[in-house]
Amino acid sequence: MNYKNPVISGFHPDPSVCRSGDDYYLVTSSFEYFPGVPLFHSKDLVNWAQLGHVLTRPEQLDLSRAPSSGGVFAPTIREHNGTFYMVTTNVTAGGNFFVHTDDPRGQWSNPIFVDHPGIDPDLFFDEDGTVYFTSSAHGAEGPGIYQSKIDVKTGRRLSEPTFLWTGTGGQYPEAPHIYRIGNWYYLMIAEGGTEYGHMETIARSEQPDGPYESCPHNPILTHRSLLKSIHATGHADLVQTPDGDWWAVFLGIRPHGYPNKHHLGRETYLAPVTWTEDGWPIIGDNGMVSETMPAGNLPLQPAADVPVREHFETSSLAPCWNFMRSSSPDNWSLEEKESCLTLRGNETTLNEIGAPAFVARRQQHFDCDVSAHMAFEPQRDGEEAGITVYMNDRFHYELAVVRSLGQRKLIFRRKLGSLQHIENEVPWASDSVVMHVRATREQYEFGFSDGDGVPFWFGRGETSMLSTEVAGGFTGVLFALYATGNGKKSESPAHFDWFDYEAVE
Repeated sequence: MNYKNPVISGFHPDPSVCRSGDDYYLVTSSFEYFPGVPLFHSKDLVNWAQLGHVLTRPEQLDLSRAPSSGGVFAPTIREHNGTFYMVTTNVTAGGNFFVHTDDPRGQWSNPIFVDHPGIDPDLFFDEDGTVYFTSSAHGAEGPGIYQSKIDVKTGRRLSEPTFLWTGTGGQYPEAPHIYRIGNWYYLMIAEGGTEYGHMETIARSEQPDGPYESCPHNPILTHRSLLKSIHATGHADLVQTPDGDWWAVFLGIRPHGYPNKHHLGRETYLAPVTWTEDGWPIIGDNGMVSETMPAGNLPLQPAADVPVREHFETSSLAPCWNFMRSSSPDNWSLEEKESCLTLRGNETTLNEIGAPAFVARRQQHFDCDVSAHMAFEPQRDGEEAGITVYMNDRFHYELAVVRSLGQRKLIFRRKLGSLQHIENEVPWASDSVVMHVRATREQYEFGFSDGDGVPFWFGRGETSMLSTEVAGGFTGVLFALYATGNGKKSESPAHFDWFDYEAVE
């Protein structure tokens, strides 16, 4: 049997995985979005269900000063003696820290910060009880991988950070993971930057603190300079199945067009790992992977059905939903109006580094249809609510109802870098509207209807304008429901009683 890559589509980069019994748990980066660090579960490494997030409370995660693509960088998840640990970096508030829990489906602890430099931290528990904290840093010996011993109960460093390895010469040696396999300690890292020259390399030593010998077959995973549908493969983590087989999760992108551009973000991929006679791992087919891969001995489970429509009938949002930097109850409610998501716009717009009234989910398919029904009666000039296709604060499209000069209008607007323009507008007298977004690989179409008829399409935007190659950053496109008072707090709430996301096969 075969499986399809990516195994988690859309903006889910920097995956890390661990196994407990026959359960697998996986985390990815979340940057400026709250809650932080999406958490997934699987029985087969292929079909993943999001359980929620690791960092769900304000005291765990301060994103108030996080710019676009700031905040939470690459996490690592590990299980040791029945306790789960997630270690990561908040690059804009506090640096490296870890949290822990006895039940990954429940609440995780408050952060325990570690006075160790760098990003992309890893925790390794050696058999003698020593805990090693390893990261990518620019230390006394230049850029590379640095390690210290820590007290895992307090986070206190027990040794000075020491240099381990700079990799094979690629830029930005990062994303270290240490494994004890047989008689060897393996140090696996990413090199080349999380871009088209990305690659995964590995070294080994008889001691966890080195010296490390580079694999003669490096890189063990890369798609650089290849004519492939998947690019930028790297930032990998290894896991062993109960049957003894080894697999790797890693990030990759699916660019399109010429020159290449990608807008869905870096996604999570899976590939088998084989071992050479002299004990070195190779990921996939001699370091290459495909969108269709053989599942080997994985006990494939049926994929779960994902409902198209969100009715907002429960007391909490589904795990796929995200806020911008903060989940302040002043901005949103599921209780103010029955079976509705209510947004109350504040002073912050989509163009600012702040916490607007903004509830979003990732775009996970090139071709998809998105729609939502909104009831909104703006009473004051500047009040606005609608749906945005959002890459970051400088690059986004929106379809919205606004009040301007005493008149209510429906608009389509582009924000592309320093350029912002309302491309189309119509007078709008109704108190409600169904908003539509149709996505293909090349473009987004924006339209509206009264809920009974065919949408009237009156705006278009290129997907390439929201790509990483144009907009920059480390994230991917999200579809968001939003409201703003454009400099003032809104008096009028926006009520959304349903939201549809449907992949188009």
